[in-house]
Amino acid sequence: MRLRVRDETTAGGHGAEQSLELPGRPATLREVIRGRVEADVAEFNATRDDVYRGLVVPTDAEQTLNGPRVRRAIDAEQQVDAALEAFERGRLLVIVDGRQREALDEPLELGAGSEVVFVRLVPLAGG
Repeated sequence: MRLRVRDETTAGGHGAEQSLELPGRPATLREVIRGRVEADVAEFNATRDDVYRGLVVPTDAEQTLNGPRVRRAIDAEQQVDAALEAFERGRLLVIVDGRQREALDEPLELGAGSEVVFVRLVPLAGG
């Protein structure tokens, strides 16, 4: 399933809208977050760009003006765990089709053209 995703901050900043391809039809927010983070990590590990632009910044990343710099492969499972924890602690809001979601295992009804907005309340670190 293809979703439109966008990152935002509470200060009004936002990233470009992008397309996220998830296998099958995700049934819960947990699956959407997992798919997003795994896609971020896979892209970074494949390109080995120094600047990581994913949802959750690895703990040992060096902050620079252009973004967090990482000089190693990133572990997707650690990043997924950090993102799920950030959601549970209220540091990450997720809005699906205009409605804020509050539970990771809440069933989602996604369709063609569904949009997911990730709002970071604080810079996220983990993994």
